Amino acid sequence: MTQSPLFQDRPSGRTYRDAPEMVNDYLRRFGDQVGIAIAPLDRDGYTEVQRGSATVGINVLVEHGTLLLLSRIMDVPREGREEFYRRLLELNFLVTSDGAFAIDKDRDALYLRALRRLGGLDFEEFDDLITTVAAVADEWDDRLAELFPGSD
Repeated sequence: MTQSPLFQDRPSGRTYRDAPEMVNDYLRRFGDQVGIAIAPLDRDGYTEVQRGSATVGINVLVEHGTLLLLSRIMDVPREGREEFYRRLLELNFLVTSDGAFAIDKDRDALYLRALRRLGGLDFEEFDDLITTVAAVADEWDDRLAELFPGSD
C-alpha cells in the first residue's frame, strides 16, 4: 500500500490539500516576514523571489514530489573553464550550504540550485532554503563574474 505524502507544517499543525497549496501559503508567510509581495505559483508551479541582486526561481515539481530552487549566476566563461569548474567544486564543499552550483549544458549557464522533497517540508525549512540560496547567489554572482570575466 502506497502512502501519499503529508503536506503539513509541523510547528503550526496546519495540513494542506496538496503541495502547491502548502508552498503558496509558505510564500505568503515568507513575503510577510521580509516585507515583500510574492506572486503565488503559476499553473506550472513556478514563481520567483528577488533578494539583492539574486532572483530565486521557485519550482514545485508535483510529479517528482520535489521543490527546486534555482538562481542563475552567470554564463560559463569561454576561457579558463578548468579553473572555473575547480573553483565551483571547492565552493560546493561548504560555502553553498544547502545549495550547489550546477551547469545547465543547454544554456551553458551556471546556476545555484537546491532540491528538497515536498512531503514533510515545514515553513522554517522553506524559509531557510530561500534565505540561504538567495544569500549565496547574491554574494557569488558578483564575485564569480569578477574572478572569471568574459562571460555574460
